[in-house]
Amino acid sequence: MSNKLDNFDGLVLGIYKDGSLSESASKEISDNLQQIIKQQLQFAGVKGKTGEVRILYGISGLPSKTAVVNLGLRSESLKDSLSKARVAAAAGVRTLRDQGAKNIAIDVMTSEHGASEGATLGLYKPDNLKSIQNQKEPVKISPFGSSSPPSQDFTWETGLIYADAQNFARTLGNSPANHMTPTIFTENVKSFLKDLPKVDVIVREKEWAEEKKMGSFLSVGRGSDEPSKFLEIHYKGGKEGDNPLALVGKGVTFDSGGISLKPSANMSEMKIDMGGGAAVSAALYGIAKLELPINVVVTVPLCENLPSGHATKPGDVVVAMNGKSIEVDNTDAEGRLILADALYYTSSTFKPHRLIDIATLTGAMAVALGTDRYSGVFTNSNKLWEELSEAGKITDDQFWRMPLDDFYKNAMTKSNVADYINAASSRYGGACTAAIFLKEFVYGLSDEGTVGKNITSTEENKDNIPEGNIIDKDADEVNKIRYAHIDMAGVMSTSEDSCYDVKGATGRPTRSIIEVARRLAASK
Repeated sequence: MSNKLDNFDGLVLGIYKDGSLSESASKEISDNLQQIIKQQLQFAGVKGKTGEVRILYGISGLPSKTAVVNLGLRSESLKDSLSKARVAAAAGVRTLRDQGAKNIAIDVMTSEHGASEGATLGLYKPDNLKSIQNQKEPVKISPFGSSSPPSQDFTWETGLIYADAQNFARTLGNSPANHMTPTIFTENVKSFLKDLPKVDVIVREKEWAEEKKMGSFLSVGRGSDEPSKFLEIHYKGGKEGDNPLALVGKGVTFDSGGISLKPSANMSEMKIDMGGGAAVSAALYGIAKLELPINVVVTVPLCENLPSGHATKPGDVVVAMNGKSIEVDNTDAEGRLILADALYYTSSTFKPHRLIDIATLTGAMAVALGTDRYSGVFTNSNKLWEELSEAGKITDDQFWRMPLDDFYKNAMTKSNVADYINAASSRYGGACTAAIFLKEFVYGLSDEGTVGKNITSTEENKDNIPEGNIIDKDADEVNKIRYAHIDMAGVMSTSEDSCYDVKGATGRPTRSIIEVARRLAASK
């Protein structure tokens, strides 16, 4: 046994609340060593709290530093097994890193996937722009033991893929705006995906967007000297001709609010306003690395929203790709403007079976759900909601369902000069009005002929609802595209810095989107 640990200066072990080591560690560590570990923990006064860490030093047969992490009570559920290993591995490796360990063996505990995922997420550090002497030296991790029974779906390697994907999204989001312009964003994504088979990365220029008549998207970047870009990525893992899963991400690499300027306090956080674009690009990496047998298309409209003499002004009217006109009442409601054209282009061109957009869209979402816990989901499909919800539970990057109801559309059609207005006059329900605005630009879901009407979801109105309206009928029942808008504004960043949370951009909900794709592929 000791030979397996000779080259390590740190070891993470999982222990249950009753004092017994994890099943994987129990197979590898002698009864005598297990008894020594238990005695030292009793002497240290361990209370059995999940995630609690104790460092044991100088035990013969073990590395010089052993982090013993409490797993809490035993559980047979997949969600709990993943979560326990994720939390314990992250807590253990961070503690050992702080103690100077550089080469750490990690007990796979209740899940190989969870252990490698948690450790990799926990060791992430956004210090690539610091001078070399102020950067933390990388830590190497290796699995210790094996899960029983082994899982084909969740292995040490799959955990690394999920975590590496989220860490890439974190890096994109944490990069200062002068180091993450639309052009640099596309270059970073191309570099990250370059060695993956079946992946094509296309970067569209302003002239292409003009040809496509994407007036809504182009209006947002007019105030910046940085050229807007439209990123398009294809993963062709499925059969040729199979309809794809489509992912659309908001890519505002810095949002000052434009002419409707934001307050200066905390404006620097608006470098993360491309968090949705980062998440979908990173999710594509995970999907391709897993070699899932499905087709996926990702689109990210990229720009900066800045004030200048060329910037779009409040009251201006722009025309989107689908021919609908939009009055720009508030230039700080810019995310919906770039997504409008991206959604229409993606849905009308590629005819996806599922379309998911992800955006740091509204402060109202953070007001509704708070921060750090849930992303809000607005969807016309119960099936797609179930897929997102189950995936979020597995990754512990969870979602909360919000109403995609045409009741809110009336507020977005109160313009005297255009079909739509980009910001409702009321400050209430802001996340809901933004979501219903986006739905109007999904090919096949826009309610032609109902602009300005207050169509409600009451029983008595059922017979009068136009065919295109999807309030009362689930998308699955009426053969419509399954569409979900994810507003991640409340989870785009965190002030937490413990376990696998690292202060700064979160990279969420990357892992949950990978899990959605994995489950779709498994169901084929």
